[in-house]
Amino acid sequence: MDSFAIGAKLLLLLLSLVVHGESKGCDIFQGSWVHDETYPLYDASTDCPFIEKQFDCQKNGRPDKDYLKYRWQPTGCNLPRFNGRDFLLRHQGKSILFVGDSLSLNQWQSLTCMLHKAVPESKYQLTRVGDLSTFTFLRFNTQVMFSRKPFLVDLVKTSAGRVLKLGSTESGALWKDKDVLIFNTWHWWLHSGRKQEWDYIEDGSRTMRDMNRLVAFEKALNTWAKWVDANIDPTKTKVFYQGVSPDHTNATSWGHSNATKDCREETQPFIGHKYRRGSPAAELVVEKVISNMSKPVHLLGVTMLSQLRKDAHPSIYGGVGGHMEADCSHWCLAGVPDTWNQLLYATLVRS
Repeated sequence: MDSFAIGAKLLLLLLSLVVHGESKGCDIFQGSWVHDETYPLYDASTDCPFIEKQFDCQKNGRPDKDYLKYRWQPTGCNLPRFNGRDFLLRHQGKSILFVGDSLSLNQWQSLTCMLHKAVPESKYQLTRVGDLSTFTFLRFNTQVMFSRKPFLVDLVKTSAGRVLKLGSTESGALWKDKDVLIFNTWHWWLHSGRKQEWDYIEDGSRTMRDMNRLVAFEKALNTWAKWVDANIDPTKTKVFYQGVSPDHTNATSWGHSNATKDCREETQPFIGHKYRRGSPAAELVVEKVISNMSKPVHLLGVTMLSQLRKDAHPSIYGGVGGHMEADCSHWCLAGVPDTWNQLLYATLVRS
């Protein structure tokens, strides 16, 4: 065994002890945001040359920087600082696949930035084929992938129009044989008008123009759960579900009296441990479906901690020159999705 391999094994052992010692028996999803001058974990404009334009808020002209200086502090323990080299050593020769909508893209982009910052000397390859993006760290032969599948179930084009099939998920062929899977869906279920991606919904033998969106979401999530239960070997693949990412389009959800006010002027997190609105209905559906599955799925409980970050969205700084409409759904990078990936890292080590 060469010196690099020996050193790598010792590093993995040491970091495992640190992560277990810091977070064992502690709910790392409960806590508060604290100001930390050592943050952010990277500079998107210089450390992440491949970043999607919509997430680089500083380059797009956002004038304030305080939103970059917050660290998630669990109650009763410390969350280990993300170690990208350790992450890559643990997943050497392995594949990590994010499946979902643009919030999955947000988290995937964050992880690639965090890993590249950790090993800037390592050559990488970024390819996009259709709806699949693959970022490969060549030295480690580690693939970090993103597959755009905003509903998890199938959306097919027919002569009659676009049909969303609540009981079908043929794309599961791509999900097989991956070492880590992180799924997400919700926001696209709420779209209507020109943003709605389907013309019809197929539910069993019935085809209809529309139905209760939360009911449709739960039916689709049960289809996904059946696929996981039937196809995943937990000894080979770890499965995660990215908790519902909140938006901040209505200020009454964090206690403001003006319902027309959104995130665009917010520069500070919501102070406290509890969010006024509470858990969204979609998150309760996710918890219900996962609790009834036979195969283990780790829920990344990012909803509450993200609800507190009304200050961390692109707002009008989601593109060069800004936009009239504020983006209060996605997240600036560096930013909140980095914490999601810290929690992913800690959970991977603990499990």
